[in-house]
Order: sequence, then structure tokens, then C-alpha cells
Amino acid sequence: MIHMRHMLAIMVVAAASPALADWIPGDPHKMHFPQLPDPNGWDINATSDATSQNVLADDWLCTGSGPVSDIHFWGSWRDDFVGMITNVHLSIHEDIPAVPGVTFSRPGALLWSMDTDAFNIVPVDPPSVQGWLDPVQGIVDPNNHQNYFQYNVIDIPNPFLQNEGTIYWLDISVQVADPTGTRWGWKTSIDHFNDDAVYSLPDGSWNELRDPLTDVSLDMAFVITPEPGAAALLLVGGLVPLLRRRRS
Repeated sequence: MIHMRHMLAIMVVAAASPALADWIPGDPHKMHFPQLPDPNGWDINATSDATSQNVLADDWLCTGSGPVSDIHFWGSWRDDFVGMITNVHLSIHEDIPAVPGVTFSRPGALLWSMDTDAFNIVPVDPPSVQGWLDPVQGIVDPNNHQNYFQYNVIDIPNPFLQNEGTIYWLDISVQVADPTGTRWGWKTSIDHFNDDAVYSLPDGSWNELRDPLTDVSLDMAFVITPEPGAAALLLVGGLVPLLRRRRS
């Protein structure tokens, strides 16, 4: 006979594992705080092809040592012309801190990278008016599209091992099936942490991302989460004290 406490633990594990494929506010995370998407913000061109490399990066503070096995981020398509992402390039870098009055913080040495076409996509409702920004080409279109999506890269093989209390940078760029007809952008966030996000210039250097209309600092929408098994154990661990209180 299965003890009631064990039965509840099995139920929690079974329920938690598939749910964590998609991330919703309130789910576990392993960073300073989730940087949620701005429904009326900008989507910044992060599409790379044979002629241009558009890479965006933002920093986070690790709040739990261990593998970065799940990465969730938000993005949109220019003009709502939804295409097909054929590859997502993710990389994690050391932090080069800002020198006040001299330079801004930016990604440093490469620590880890991966290319993948394995991810799931979740449309976000309701639609909202959003802008398209390409700082390299100087394109600023404040009322460009309405739809955006959550992208979930989960169960990453050979994940990066982060250390609590350390600041890292996440870089993202994508390749699409039709680069002449569709362009994908990483969405800005309503939440701000530390310094500005950055974008790559053609010479490989970085520049700060700021709102082209207000000059306000821009951050990108993403969240680093625990691996599903660890998250489920956290939930189970929370049940045990509750059951003990009920039995006492």
C-alpha cells in the first residue's frame, strides 16, 4: 500500500514535469527575478544570416548554483509576418563590469554555447501593439505588430553550470527559413536589472540598447529556470512540512 505522503509526492512530480515546459509567473526561477515581456515594448532584430549577424545580450544574477537546463524568452516577428526559426543560437558569457564615465557593462569571455532547433512556442494572449527596432540598420517602427510568443528551450543537454552570486550574460540570435521575407526580434522587458542590454555591431563590438524614443534603458525578456526534476522536488519538499502540520 502506498503511503498518502508518497502518493501526493508522485502526483506532484507527474503534474510538475510537463507543466514546466512552459513558464508562467510564479513558477521557479534561478535568477535575480524573471524579466517579463513588455506587451507594448520593442522587439529588437536578432535575426542572423549569411550577410548580417544580429546578436542581442542581457545580464542576469545567478541565485541558485547548478545547471542552466531551461531557458525561456519572448519574441515577435516584424510586421506580424510569422516565419520559421530553423536555429536558435544561445551563448553564456562572463560579465565585463561597467567603468563609470568610461564604458558600459557587456559580455566577456565565452563560457558556453549551443545551437538548437528543439524548442516549443506558446502564443501570448491578448495581442498588443508593439514596436520593431533594428539599431544596426536604424529602423524604428513604434506600431509594427501585435502578436508575440514565448519560446521554451528545455532539458538542455550538457548545460552550463552557474554559480550563485555571479553575473552572467545570455546572448541570443536566430536563423529563419526565409531571411529575405521574415525577421525575428527578441522582446524587451518591463523589468530592469543592473545595466542596459546590448546589441552587436558589424565589427563584433557591443553597444548599449536604449529606447529610441525616450532614451530609457532597455532590458530583454527572459527567465532562467531549474531543471524540471529539481523544481518538482522543491514542490514535494514544500508538501512534506504541510502534511506533518496536518497530522500533528
